[in-house]
Amino acid sequence: MSNSRAAVRYAKAILDLAVDNKVVDAVESDMRAIVSAISESKELNDMLVSPVIKPSIKKDALLEIFKDSNSVTQGAISMLVDNKRVSILNEVALKYIILNEQLKGKDVAFVTTAVPLTSELEQKVLSKVSELTGNKVVIENKIDESIIGGFVLRVGDVQYDASVANKLSSLKREFTNSL
Repeated sequence: MSNSRAAVRYAKAILDLAVDNKVVDAVESDMRAIVSAISESKELNDMLVSPVIKPSIKKDALLEIFKDSNSVTQGAISMLVDNKRVSILNEVALKYIILNEQLKGKDVAFVTTAVPLTSELEQKVLSKVSELTGNKVVIENKIDESIIGGFVLRVGDVQYDASVANKLSSLKREFTNSL
């Protein structure tokens, strides 16, 4: 919980700085690249949370990986490393995207599926989420084969988990509790 609140605070500060420097879209593009890189690379994710790897090595690695990013983004990465908060970099990037979309008058719906969404299914999800939230919605589809099937939908702080992995986990808990 405290990590989530910290991520929101960092994301708000980065957004304010990006607005002041008129680089909001460039930083959003960088944040999307960060989210994509961390979700696609288990090694990168492991490095971020590792207490064994020195912060200076983490900073050098991240600044090299994202060397083409905006100076605001590079400053944010440095700040997170210096404040020993680099483990929440992915969450900060996600919160920045959400806050920036809300600034534009849109919501971001993160849909996690085992396989990519078809355009027809994406339109159905888009219309249903727009109907429920009353706002314009942008769909961000993430692929995670570990959910086996179904989907996980997250809009803002609300999450609906209809994944097969979640159902199996619930069944396992029920069987364990009934023994």
